[in-house]
Amino acid sequence: MHACGHDAHTSMLMGAAEVLAGMKADLPGSVVFLFQPAEEGAPAGESGGAEDMILEGALENPKVEAVFGLHVFPFEAGGIVFRPRGLMAAGDTLAIRVRGRQTHGALPWNGVDPIVVASQIVLGLQTIISRQADLTTAPAIITIGRIEGGNRSNIIPDEVTMEGTIRTFDPAMQKQIHERVKRTVARIAEAAGATAQATITTGNPVTYNDPALTERMTPSLRRVAAGPFDPNTTVTTTSEDVSLYLRKVPGLYFFLGVAPKGADPATVEPNHSPRFVVDESALVTGVRALASLAADYLAGAGR
Repeated sequence: MHACGHDAHTSMLMGAAEVLAGMKADLPGSVVFLFQPAEEGAPAGESGGAEDMILEGALENPKVEAVFGLHVFPFEAGGIVFRPRGLMAAGDTLAIRVRGRQTHGALPWNGVDPIVVASQIVLGLQTIISRQADLTTAPAIITIGRIEGGNRSNIIPDEVTMEGTIRTFDPAMQKQIHERVKRTVARIAEAAGATAQATITTGNPVTYNDPALTERMTPSLRRVAAGPFDPNTTVTTTSEDVSLYLRKVPGLYFFLGVAPKGADPATVEPNHSPRFVVDESALVTGVRALASLAADYLAGAGR
């Protein structure tokens, strides 16, 4: 189940639009409301999301000077957390194809088993993070989320395909990890007499909160928070295409807590769980936060 909270995001932006429209005569400037489809990625072979919004001029008419946004997260309802600079990771997609040589499962010496090679590659990729990446610089993750190969219990197949994700915060580390992934995949396969190729598609960049804008608007968020408030929260290795807007225009992206008050943090279900629940009292905080950021920014707050 997707259950990422985009229905809540849409509702809160609609609420903020209604509030700001009601005070339009008092706003010394314009507000653009970015209702964007396909944040999680467009269907295969299609474009979408923030990239298409930018290409179609969403930031140009009127010219956008600052971008504010939020995402619901499973912590106490009404809480607001964020941090200057990198908040969310860059997310790249990894595809691997391992080619062996098909044979009977009872006669493995007559072929090259791509399932065994794929298993070794999965383990080898983890040593890139644990033994080759300097995690004192920034966090990094390699996850394989899909493996597919074979169609019968007694046949060693010709090939195995895998898909995964790479998460990084540092551009130099990102480049190094990409190079090491390709090298590790190819050489593990070569050692077993197989071939393998890794294809990495660069995705969302790091979600980067402009430090000056973040400092300037922190009082606005502190004023409306109805739960825990943390202007220097820890980074998260999830990824967001709001980062594409923030690469074009200075911005501030924050998390809004939507877990029921008093809920045990150890048992609260996360986004994307079929049991993810939004405490709708937090929607009021979200509306106030978005409307306050827009109104305060236009009024020159913090300058």
